[in-house]
Amino acid sequence: MEAVNKIIKHTLKTKLEERKGNWLEELPKVMWSYNTTPRSTTGETPFMLTYGYEAMVPVEVGLGSLRRDRYAERDAEVNQRLHLDLLEEARENSQLRVAAYQQRVIRYYNKKVKGQLLKVGDLVLRKVMPNMKNPRHGVFGVNWEGPYKIKTILWKGT
Repeated sequence: MEAVNKIIKHTLKTKLEERKGNWLEELPKVMWSYNTTPRSTTGETPFMLTYGYEAMVPVEVGLGSLRRDRYAERDAEVNQRLHLDLLEEARENSQLRVAAYQQRVIRYYNKKVKGQLLKVGDLVLRKVMPNMKNPRHGVFGVNWEGPYKIKTILWKGT
């Protein structure tokens, strides 16, 4: 949710710089653009993954399009059922794309990491987790504790 909110806030901020206020008028447009823009991770729009078919852009509704001009109630019902049947497959494909994307990100960030095997007797530092930090120290608090001497190695990498 934080990532979604960050994207929406950034888009809204960009729109408000052009319009000098009136965020209430701009919010529906920003939300519509967010929901109808395909994500790079899934290859699909959130609207498609929710309802099974693509949403019409407001311009398409006002000016008309091939999809709108050739609309037939009976065919639309059949097509909607077909899309809903295929929706689960689209969701599974998007999950596979997300997993592949995450693997690419992991490879990118880990390509410069040089592993080092530690031995008994080596000195190491331990990272201080946020919940263990003293809140009175603020941002200037310690990030590492130690040094600690390795007594035993339980298994490789610990």
